Parts: sequence; structure tokens; C-alpha cells
Amino acid sequence: MSENNLLRGISDNGGVVFYGIDSTDIVREMERLHKTSAVTTAALGRLLTAAAMMGAMLKGSRDTVTLQINGGGPAGRLLAVADGAGHVKGYVQNPVVELPPRADGHLDVGAAVGTDGTLDVIRDMGLREPYIGQVPLVSGEIAEDVTRYFAVSEQTPSVCALGVLVNADLSVQCAGGFILQLLPGATEEEITRLEANIKAMPAVTAMLSEGKTVRDMLDLALAGFEPDVLDTAPAVYRCDCSEERVHRMLRSLGRKEVERLRDEDPHAEVDCQFCDKVYRVDLNDLLAAWPETPQAEGEPETGAAAQE
Repeated sequence: MSENNLLRGISDNGGVVFYGIDSTDIVREMERLHKTSAVTTAALGRLLTAAAMMGAMLKGSRDTVTLQINGGGPAGRLLAVADGAGHVKGYVQNPVVELPPRADGHLDVGAAVGTDGTLDVIRDMGLREPYIGQVPLVSGEIAEDVTRYFAVSEQTPSVCALGVLVNADLSVQCAGGFILQLLPGATEEEITRLEANIKAMPAVTAMLSEGKTVRDMLDLALAGFEPDVLDTAPAVYRCDCSEERVHRMLRSLGRKEVERLRDEDPHAEVDCQFCDKVYRVDLNDLLAAWPETPQAEGEPETGAAAQE
């Protein structure tokens, strides 16, 4: 796995913050698990890349950020979840979508995702209620939609660039991206210079294919700003599902519902949407060990689906 493939940098005067990532191994692991077609590899790969960088914006390692897109396209629902410790996981409702390429030859991610819907961002920082932001989709190409989210929901002028290059054999050649954010200290002159820098930059996948690093992306984006690296860290695809979480999810349905499922079939199968692992649960055993206090019944666990 890429070591310290996630980087945070800042301009010399503190007016511009940079987040960048080489997410190649993350997207390769996602493709291996979900067996996605080329266009869905690109779509979910971009969403995972954005989520990993937004995870780096979280203050606590146990805090999480969830990006969800329902765009009405053939790919269906896309979901990416990242935490502050560099772990990211994702899911696409319809992993195999075949569409003709765009006129410029690129994968038509916007058509796969659709534009008739929203990007939802849910940040759970351990408070009573999570922060939820929602914006209408701009293009379904992911990067423009994330940029819109920051501008509308967080009032933070930002630039987001994401890329996933898929080979003809459906393997992932490279993937990565960056997010630039203007802080209150940025001047008009700096904004103009930054816009010129971004315009002159090649596509993310072109830079990675040429062997450029995330640090090279930082230096190109913030050329003339004397950028400093704040820190680097590893970011990996990792699912945190477990038997205990599956049991909590089933208990959250309530005892009566679990008894109803048990009467239909005492052996339940629960599939993890993020890693496709299958858990087999004896519902009689679960009911025998049912906690006496209602507080033990947890919230539903995202990503697990019971199969009757």
C-alpha cells in the first residue's frame, strides 16, 4: 500500500490550504471487492478519493464523514465513508454499468451517476446530532459536485479535482485528487494567481501517469505561494464490519422483528455492502443472549443488509 499517500499543505501566508492524495491502491481494492465496470470504478473511485481527503479535515480519528449521491443514473446510489484515521470504504448500488464514452473519449461518469438528485454530506463528530449538508448535483462528475458542496454548505471557496484512470482490462492504472480551500486571509491577487495555476495544471491522472507525486501536485497548485507541507499520512480502503456490529444491527430491529425473522428462518445471512463479507447468524442464539436493558439496542449499522 502507498505509504503516506495523503498530504496536507498550506501557503506561506496561511491563505490557501491544500489536501492531496494518491488513491490508486484505495480504488484498486474497491474494484477488487465490488468487481465494478470501468465507469462505476471511475465514479465510486472519485467519491472515495474525495471522502478520504475530507476525512483528513476531521478533528478526531473516530469522527466520520459520509458522502452519498443519488443522481437517478443507472449506477444507482453511491456511498463513501471515511474517518479521521485514514480509513475509507465505499459502495455502489449497481456495480456494473456499460455506457458509451463521451465525445472526448473519457468515461461518462456524469451519465452513470445522473444529475437528478443530490450530494449529501454527513459529518459525525460524536455529538448528539450529526451535521448534514445537501446540495443539488451539478454534473454528476463528482468533483464539481464536491466543489459546489463546499461553496454552498460550508461557505468555503474551494477547488476539487479528482481522477481515476481505468485500463482496457478494467484494472486501475492510477487515481488521485486534490482539494484547495481559500481561507479568510486570501487576497484578490492570490486568488487570481491560484486560478491561473489551476488552469495550467494537467489532469490529475495525467500527472500521476507521468510519475508525479502528491507533493508535485501541491507545488504546481501553489506555485508562487511558497507552500509548506503540514503533514502526511497513510489512507487505505478498510471496512470495519464485525460480527458484533452485525449483532447490534439486528438488535436495533427490535426483539419482535428478530423473532419474526427467526420464525421464518432461524439462520440469517447478513452481507456487508462495503466488503461483501457474509455473516451467518443463528437468530435463536441471538435471542437467547438478548440484553435485558433497551439501551443495548443500537442504531442501525450502515452497509449491512439482512437476507431472509
